[in-house]
Amino acid sequence: MSLIKDMLTSHPAGNSNVDMDALAACIEACFECVQTCTACADACLSEDMLGDMVTCIRTDLDCAEVCSATGKVLARAGKDYASAVDLIRACAAACRRCAEECEQHASAHDHCRICAEACHRCAAACDALLLTIGS
Repeated sequence: MSLIKDMLTSHPAGNSNVDMDALAACIEACFECVQTCTACADACLSEDMLGDMVTCIRTDLDCAEVCSATGKVLARAGKDYASAVDLIRACAAACRRCAEECEQHASAHDHCRICAEACHRCAAACDALLLTIGS
């Protein structure tokens, strides 16, 4: 069991209206994506052809911000997760856009390949959580 899931299940307000495994996996994927996208943007800033990386950097940073907000909102226990559906959908969409952008650079920049993988995982975790919420 992950620490996030431990925390969610131990919260006195409870989270009975959502699948705890899917919720914990989504929160973990969001925060992993925050770190990966932030690191990718930083790595892009060190590339020789910085001008070619501007869109990638911006997309990385946008994705990191959306994932951060989503992870924080989802970590609040005892709520009606149906109200977070639009945020979860936005997170999945931001991750897909970021993955698509990073994949354009993945053959030349390993950090972009890694970032795209994290973004795909986060989008999949968001989709899985949405299925359990019944959106």
